[in-house]
Amino acid sequence: MIHTHQFDNGLVLLAEPMDWLESAAFTILVPAGCIHEPADRSGLSGFTCEMALRGAGPRDSRQFINDLDCLGVERSESVGEAHTRYGGATVADNLPRGLEIFADLLRRPRLPADQLEAGRQVMVQDLLAVEDEPAQKVMLRLRQQHYPDPWGRPSQGDADGIEATTIDDIRRHFQRAYHPRGTIVGVAGRVDWEPLLDMVGNLLADWEPRDVQPVPESPQPCVYTHLEYDSNQTHIGIAYRSIPYRSDDYFLAWGAVGVLSGGMSARLFTEVRERRGLCYSVYATHHSLLDRGSVFCYAGTSAERAQETLDVTLNELRKLAQGVEEQELDRLKARIKSALIMQQESSSARSASIARDWYHLGRPRSLDEINQRIDGLAADKINTYLSDNPPGDFTVVTLGRKELEVPVGVS
Repeated sequence: MIHTHQFDNGLVLLAEPMDWLESAAFTILVPAGCIHEPADRSGLSGFTCEMALRGAGPRDSRQFINDLDCLGVERSESVGEAHTRYGGATVADNLPRGLEIFADLLRRPRLPADQLEAGRQVMVQDLLAVEDEPAQKVMLRLRQQHYPDPWGRPSQGDADGIEATTIDDIRRHFQRAYHPRGTIVGVAGRVDWEPLLDMVGNLLADWEPRDVQPVPESPQPCVYTHLEYDSNQTHIGIAYRSIPYRSDDYFLAWGAVGVLSGGMSARLFTEVRERRGLCYSVYATHHSLLDRGSVFCYAGTSAERAQETLDVTLNELRKLAQGVEEQELDRLKARIKSALIMQQESSSARSASIARDWYHLGRPRSLDEINQRIDGLAADKINTYLSDNPPGDFTVVTLGRKELEVPVGVS
């Protein structure tokens, strides 16, 4: 059973007891993602996340980290388009004290002005890391090109926005974006629902809600983009429209992409890398925003074979509309069943999954439900979906020494 409760201030608490585990984990989604940044402060959400970790409530920066370490909390944080995510996992007995510390972060961060420049350097290093990873750079640009602004913004921001950010910008952004309405807390592991509900209620039920502001969109120009980069390698990013996670047909779309790029026997790996030897890396993945989805593909190759790699990859994407075979689907199902079994052994994975489900669906999916959806996949159903929704209207971004020839009708 997955328990759910929505407090009067809008905060949602979810919990999936996993009594066979000794651990417990939490995922907190705060509606403070990149879409809420001012256009001239790109990276503000990530900067705010970094500063929020530098002390909260009675704890300064050092004590904040020390107390989490003493509890054995393995923490993580990230910024996406819609949310800032904080996560932690520890032995179950230490979960209440770990949640107490993060409740202070959500409500009473210190955001110390004397550590602003240290935080800025962390953000600058993240930007430099992207410059050193051309594969990541091309895929970040592909998302910007494919989605309307602000949905494609990179969490790392840009140099101008990070340089311009002040401590007042960070404090205003925190006051505007960190609030209970739209915040989701997912907990999984060895937990008891009633004590957990009381504890989270004591920590967060009186958190003052704020109005949620609409997010205006600006369509991006659909043009092929090439990024100059002096290298013997060329990096290729391709995207096309799909459907969101909340769609009834999502698992059909997801299954089709799994056949395309679900292990070493999948089509892209087999055709583009194994048979033709065109590239050293190739994959495709399904990505979902709240109301739209996309498939993002990547291929890394040599400059000499870049044009052929692009042509063959686009051809494989188009061929997907001709349908999938039952044996391809059987291989995919076997891989997914293994992944589901591993999720049953991970409190962190389940806390993240149920929180994500609530955001997209307004309810959590159990592993049993997901298992039934996977079992229900059939080649004829996927082929009907592909016939009605063939891959097309591709967005292409390349990075390397020279531009490639993009077929007519591809942006």
